[in-house]
Amino acid sequence: MTHARTTKPLRLVLTAAVTALYLCTSPAQAQAWPERPVTLVVPFPAGGTTDVLARALAEKLQQSLGQTVIVESKPGAGATLGADYVAKAKPDGYTLLVGAVHHTIATSVYKKLPYDFQKDFAPLTVIAMVPNVLVVSAASPAKTVADLVAQAKSAKPELSYGSNGNGTAQHLIGTQFQNQTGTTLLHIPYKGSGPLTTDLLGGQVTMSFDTITPVLPHIQAGKLRPLAVTTAKRSSALPDVPTLAESGLVGFDIGTWFGVLAPAATPKPVLMRLSEEMQKIIRSPDFKKRMAEIGAEPVGNTPEQMASQIKDATEKFARLVKDAKVTID
Repeated sequence: MTHARTTKPLRLVLTAAVTALYLCTSPAQAQAWPERPVTLVVPFPAGGTTDVLARALAEKLQQSLGQTVIVESKPGAGATLGADYVAKAKPDGYTLLVGAVHHTIATSVYKKLPYDFQKDFAPLTVIAMVPNVLVVSAASPAKTVADLVAQAKSAKPELSYGSNGNGTAQHLIGTQFQNQTGTTLLHIPYKGSGPLTTDLLGGQVTMSFDTITPVLPHIQAGKLRPLAVTTAKRSSALPDVPTLAESGLVGFDIGTWFGVLAPAATPKPVLMRLSEEMQKIIRSPDFKKRMAEIGAEPVGNTPEQMASQIKDATEKFARLVKDAKVTID
């Protein structure tokens, strides 16, 4: 009896001590992060918009974190290979995905994906929104969207358009463009903007609906001709270029946003630190200036806002994919 009376208070004291120790060490552990380099996984080859945005963010992030931030390309399968890699990575905050609207489209386009984009990732923040632009070679006879549509309807064999891969925004934009114009185009999927732009400049592909960033220097150099942007409003980087809606494709409004995500089980203190640091960077004058130079519109929203954006985009594109009958095994 005496033994039972003395051990119970002892257990309570030990439990309280362990709890106090956890509360003291948990913030310290979070504060110690990061203790080694952080990797931003880009699911496209170097040279594209995702890569450019990731490097711009990495440069500032390593200053604020006090650790090296590495940008690593893992392209393939319409950006789903890189996403799968991060989904299965150790959830410790050291491996992050620079995702994009493409991943919300892939959810509906691919019959089977090895991950669930909404369940297996923790959103951190959206870096920027970048309008897509319909461009052709400067040697093309098409000066307007109407010219291009007329050319496409009479061309034999059909004209071609390149995308960053099956199931990406460019693929869906091209499909939507054909549906609304009554044209037939040959879709040529690439692993990313770098190789696509090279072939567009070389005449191996007729047009692209890529984001502004990789093609802007070539537009400015007079090597590519922009015919229209794909968003509802004009781009500040190309103010004289009309929208597709202004060019006769009523209601056309598809752009590309890019954001950062971590594996879902990453500790909350680490997620909060990452999100807060990134939001500060994205909202800074230096970063905004850099975004303006590449035709991007900085966002820097909260994880909750990004999660809502992902949910809304997934539902929107599920409807478009169903209507366009786009599926990939």
